[in-house]
Amino acid sequence: MAFQATRVEMSYESAPLLPKKDPAYENYQKFKSIFGEEGNLVVVGIEDPQFFELIHFRRWQELNEDLKTIDGVENLISVSNAYDLDKNTVAKKFEVKQIFPKELASQAELDSLAKVFKSLTFYKGLLYNETGNAYVLGITVNKDKMHSKLREQLILDIKERCDQFTKETGLQLHYSGLPYIRVINSIRIKKEIYLFSALAMGLCILVLFLFFRSFKAVLIPVAIVLTGVIWAIGTMSLLGYKITLLTGMIPSLLIVIGIPNSIYMLNKYHHEFRSHGNKIKALQRVIIKIGNATFLTNLTTASGFATFVITNSEILRQFGLVASLNIMGLFLLSILMIPSISSFLAPPKEKHIQHLDNKTIRRIIDQLVELTYHHIKWVYFSAFLVLLVGLYGITLIKSSGYMVDDIPESDVIYKDLKFFEKHVDGIMPLEIIVDTKKPNGAMNLQTFKLIDKLENRLEAYDELSPSLSLLNILKFAKQAFYNGKEKYYTIPNNNERNFILAYAKNATENTNSGIGSLHSFIDSTQQITRVSIRMKDVGTKRMEQLYGDFKMEVDSIFPQDKYDVTVTGSSITFFKGTQYLVKNLFSSLALAIFLISAFMAIMFYSWRMVIMSLIPNILPLVFTAAIMGFTGIPIKASTILVFSIAFGISVDNTIHFLAKYRQELSHTGWNIQKSVRLALSETGVSMMYTFVVLFFGFGVYSISQFGGTAALGVLVSLTLLVAITSNLILLPSLLIGLERMTTTRSFREPLLQIFNEEEDIELDELEIEEHTDKTTNEE
Repeated sequence: MAFQATRVEMSYESAPLLPKKDPAYENYQKFKSIFGEEGNLVVVGIEDPQFFELIHFRRWQELNEDLKTIDGVENLISVSNAYDLDKNTVAKKFEVKQIFPKELASQAELDSLAKVFKSLTFYKGLLYNETGNAYVLGITVNKDKMHSKLREQLILDIKERCDQFTKETGLQLHYSGLPYIRVINSIRIKKEIYLFSALAMGLCILVLFLFFRSFKAVLIPVAIVLTGVIWAIGTMSLLGYKITLLTGMIPSLLIVIGIPNSIYMLNKYHHEFRSHGNKIKALQRVIIKIGNATFLTNLTTASGFATFVITNSEILRQFGLVASLNIMGLFLLSILMIPSISSFLAPPKEKHIQHLDNKTIRRIIDQLVELTYHHIKWVYFSAFLVLLVGLYGITLIKSSGYMVDDIPESDVIYKDLKFFEKHVDGIMPLEIIVDTKKPNGAMNLQTFKLIDKLENRLEAYDELSPSLSLLNILKFAKQAFYNGKEKYYTIPNNNERNFILAYAKNATENTNSGIGSLHSFIDSTQQITRVSIRMKDVGTKRMEQLYGDFKMEVDSIFPQDKYDVTVTGSSITFFKGTQYLVKNLFSSLALAIFLISAFMAIMFYSWRMVIMSLIPNILPLVFTAAIMGFTGIPIKASTILVFSIAFGISVDNTIHFLAKYRQELSHTGWNIQKSVRLALSETGVSMMYTFVVLFFGFGVYSISQFGGTAALGVLVSLTLLVAITSNLILLPSLLIGLERMTTTRSFREPLLQIFNEEEDIELDELEIEEHTDKTTNEE
């Protein structure tokens, strides 16, 4: 597994949130098959009132030339290398010429050329916003490099050259575009994998040593979880998975989740050893008495992750599968290695088991016993009050998601995105595909008029940039045909269309020029064309409204018998994917509750006990959901993960408590109050130890640079805090207060037996039975 772990790679592609059979996914793939990848543009922006001063403009030209030399940069488009069309009436063609020469002689020359540039309506809103003195540089990067590990160096090279420009000029540059955001995020993910794994491990080592005061009690669990982490990374490699934002969390998650196994086993080992001083007998009883309960707790935790497999979201399926498999792998390691290794080591000394008499812990346990025995009504009332407030808080929850949701507002990526939204109305891609259902239909005047009508309608939406389509290129060509006069930047009529297209057909091909980009907006049969728009990151709720509006606009303009019009692009697939994900995550949560209830029913064989055990664990979920409602944290993919994960973990304490409670019932002659006290005294210690590890273990995620990861850490920690309180106070109170309803015959005689120490076989009492067979007589 260690060898396999060395072969795992970072993911360099955005994981699709939608299933492959979803219409929105199919539409997007159709778009890419016709017009190519839309997400390979890095944009650089600058705000400079003195942009057209000679010194400033020359520096901008130098930056453009410098960026062209980077391996992987395919094209640049900016003010300094913008093109115009000259009409050659002799050859009857447009000649493409660069507006600004590489060497500018004077400020007067620059002023004259700047006036020509600003007269070209085609570039307004695309390369500059004059009112805000903002100018944009678009960098097309090689898509093959962007899907390989070379992409990090490519983006860093671009950033390095631009940073040098900032250092020399003092002018701040802004960066954005999907390739840029994805690469910077992947670099951060790698750093956080190491950071969180180190923090989680350091925290667990500290907590284990403070509790057990033994290096052996630290080294064994640490060796087990490290082995589990290696297995997990190796599993990713064997399954062909790459490291994503979610799978990158698995190493630190396994460290945090794996340590409680060791705490329960070591606590039980020390407890047993102190009672009779026999090391081997104590280890045997660890396996017999809490083996089943530990198996079930790991199974419930794994189930919380495994339910993500049903979401049909590839990124979540990978996360759920790898996490659940390796949680069970950690159980196997723990149940096999802790007793095995401990059997070779010296028995624990008195100082190593003193933690069982920790005065602070004992004082807390005594107060909990006092609370559950003498203040049951207050416990019930408090729980009911939390439930009512929680249900009200849930009604305040909003559902929303943004394409840069995981990036905090203080982050430079977020600030730069807002810069582009302010000056050029955003950079998130939105595409409208117009299929005319017949060859050459896209070049029909009627199609031009309908597209123009759609573009005029879309101008009313503040969230959208000016659209870019073949109409813009034809308008640009018409303006050039009429010697650059701005008033001719209009749709060519039938007569104009024929000779303008004839000029365009003979034009010098240049991919940076408007006329040379015609092929980017129309397919080879001239049947399908596109309207490209950039939009602000408005969130899924507003995006849903806009999507409905776009569909209405399209349906009201284009006759459905003649045109097939599709609204797609990354903005649409993201919003649809987020909606799909949230819906499926609710399903996975329901499945997790059902599976865990089924496992507990098998163990306890009492539906009443199952219902009672669910109450202390569903209440924390309601509480956390209420906190989200009151604080304005929306339901989205990253926050809804909290509930399945937290439920799977928090129910572990319930299982350990009820398993011990049932053992004590038979030992005390079915004295419920005494059994609750004894169960609370022994398992309460382990529950508090494991809570500390889990609370702070998940808490380390709160320092993440990604908002979703930070929210996951804070919300899971909060849920576990309420869960431990509920399991230590509400659950015992329910057992005592509803004793007749819960302790049924089926609970006393479960399908899955948890052994009682009174039934253990004493080795000293074993005798060899005499046999009368022939072989025995001969021996």
